[in-house]
Amino acid sequence: MHSVEVTNLNKFYGRFQALTDINLALEEGEFVVMVGPSGCGKSTLLRTIAGLEDSADGEIYVKGREVSRLPARDRGLAMVFQNYALYPHMTVAENMGFALRLAKRPKAEIAAAVQHAAETLQLTNLLDKKPRHLSGGQRQRVAIGRAITRAPDVFLFDEPLSNLDAALRAQMRIELTALHRSLGASMIYVTHDQVEAMTMADRIVLLRDGVIEQVGKPLDLYNKPDNIFVAGFLGSPKTNFFAVTVTDVSDGKIRIAFGHDHQIEFAASTFHADLPVTGARLTAGVRPEHFWLDRHPQQHEGACFDCEIVLEERLGRETVLYARSARLQPEGTEQPYIVIHRNVQSEFAPGEHAQVGFDPAAVCLFAEDGKAIRWSLDSKPTQSTL
Repeated sequence: MHSVEVTNLNKFYGRFQALTDINLALEEGEFVVMVGPSGCGKSTLLRTIAGLEDSADGEIYVKGREVSRLPARDRGLAMVFQNYALYPHMTVAENMGFALRLAKRPKAEIAAAVQHAAETLQLTNLLDKKPRHLSGGQRQRVAIGRAITRAPDVFLFDEPLSNLDAALRAQMRIELTALHRSLGASMIYVTHDQVEAMTMADRIVLLRDGVIEQVGKPLDLYNKPDNIFVAGFLGSPKTNFFAVTVTDVSDGKIRIAFGHDHQIEFAASTFHADLPVTGARLTAGVRPEHFWLDRHPQQHEGACFDCEIVLEERLGRETVLYARSARLQPEGTEQPYIVIHRNVQSEFAPGEHAQVGFDPAAVCLFAEDGKAIRWSLDSKPTQSTL
């Protein structure tokens, strides 16, 4: 049985359609993260599941029970908001037990639930304090504790870490992941932060314009994006995209022109769909970490391109470089820079020239409609210079 199941869900604000044909199933005990650009519908979907927004049509099930027309309080869900929503005049203990007091639960039961939540979240020494005496991270723990005391079927998180600084967000990511493992509960988590999505999720739901673009494990979306949008959205620095052309499809091979004088050759048998035809215009995606940069290109296989280092971002143990090449220019950018990520402190400097190349096995291909063209990595493509 799915802990949450959404089928054929649509949501309108007047004539504007915020969600379109949403179908999603959450397995028992799964941590699902919904991510996407601002305005994509991720918070709207979460609030609709919670019962805080009405849907135009479709069904929502929680533990096999249809809840689409039930009020939020009767759905068996607990939601943690971005702004904490704590009562300033109540203590930590009173805030965490408030929902149980409203439900007129016995005092002993409330006290036991609050104590259990406080021990889980390391808040036992703060139970008598008011929210104004707490840090941002502690307030967020109290908000999570209030959800835990309700013992919900599913936890819902709406960008709960957005108000915290970078160091505290990193700490809370670890704590939330540990909490999920200790509770074994189903959780749906909304964020705009790719790091949170990649590091915390069992599965990612990536939305755009109210439509689910792809659902899967984090590394599946990263390594095998369904379309250009997914490839471009996930990953920082972003994927480099290049316009390429199919130059030949014959003798069981496909040759694709990449740059002004560089071709990659694929075995036709490795493609999982209809073969692109000669002359077809495709888009190739290469992630920044799949480029190499060197003063001695003979140490690497395949063709290479001369480039000029335009800018470098030194991040300590890693470096992001922006390079410009007359022979290999990214697609659709006003400033055609190749973005290169290196897990070392760079020895290159702006204005310096070097040779750049990439791993051909890591190339993602996309058709004119933006959909991915699948091919097998079992047979590594070869590259040759014309």
